[in-house]
Amino acid sequence: MVGKRKLSMLLCTVLVGGVLAGCGNSATDSKGSETASTTAVKNIGVVQLVQHDALDASNKGFVDGLKEKGYEDGKNIKIEQQNAQGEQANAQTISKQFVDAKKDLIFAIATPAVQAAYNSTKEIPIIFTAVTDPVKAEVAKDWKSSGTNVTGTSDKVPVDKQIELLKKLVPSAKTVGVIYSTSETNSVIQVEELKAAATKQGLAVKEIGVTTVNEINQNLSSALGDIDVLYTPTDNTVASGYALVGKLCLEKNIPIIGAEEAVVTKGGLASIGIDYYKLGKEAGFKAAEVLAGKKPSEVEITTLSEMSFTINTDVAKKLNITIPADVDANAKKVTGGVQ
Repeated sequence: MVGKRKLSMLLCTVLVGGVLAGCGNSATDSKGSETASTTAVKNIGVVQLVQHDALDASNKGFVDGLKEKGYEDGKNIKIEQQNAQGEQANAQTISKQFVDAKKDLIFAIATPAVQAAYNSTKEIPIIFTAVTDPVKAEVAKDWKSSGTNVTGTSDKVPVDKQIELLKKLVPSAKTVGVIYSTSETNSVIQVEELKAAATKQGLAVKEIGVTTVNEINQNLSSALGDIDVLYTPTDNTVASGYALVGKLCLEKNIPIIGAEEAVVTKGGLASIGIDYYKLGKEAGFKAAEVLAGKKPSEVEITTLSEMSFTINTDVAKKLNITIPADVDANAKKVTGGVQ
């Protein structure tokens, strides 16, 4: 009888221990917070301002960055992709829907997108990319620690380096035109930086403002006779019309220097800027840190230090522009965009 009683007690102990062990693997601890062993799927909402090469690359980089850190769509995360079609109002509506759906994290691509997300929630973590200056966009108080529910990667690039490239490729230039959306905070910031850098190099700047893609044709066409070269910043509205911008400039033999590579494939001459896929991937790494438990304010907002340099050899040939040997040796070569 004693042996049976001990055996019975031992079985009870094993069973109770098993139950307790099972409790230790549940999604919450005694305080209701998630534990490291939880298998609950995290829901991520992506709001992309508009579809164009740079932002598409950022989006892909973000997904790949998360996967590299162990968060894969369809397994332990579920990603909902939404595109605002270039409309701030749409970005606001999408962000509100994500908040109502209680997403675990929002990924915002471009300045108007992160502003819309931040206007919609101060609690759900927001990761951004393709934003020039998050502080001036009023979604962060500081780059090192946002002080808000926001962090991410900035596409801010050194404008002085781009002006140096412009002077090397078009040394006779006196007036540089800059086409940009007057309603995009990131673009206005870049234009101010461009004017400061151009003044140091003895260049005059002609602003060509647009509010929609539909205004590019008329506004740019009327300005081409007054400029020697066109500069395109990282502007989402203009990026959506790169093919038209390239066509109009080539017709008037006006070279284009761009802040990102996509314009070079559409008729631009050259670009010194960043790799948007890498930028998005870095944002994915930051999102992984937040999903693992960090607050966005604990994750520093960063830029990419590595610049990519691209030249369109077909455009250079059409415009009779000789590429200096030091520039030619370090540039990625592309063709096309010449009709």
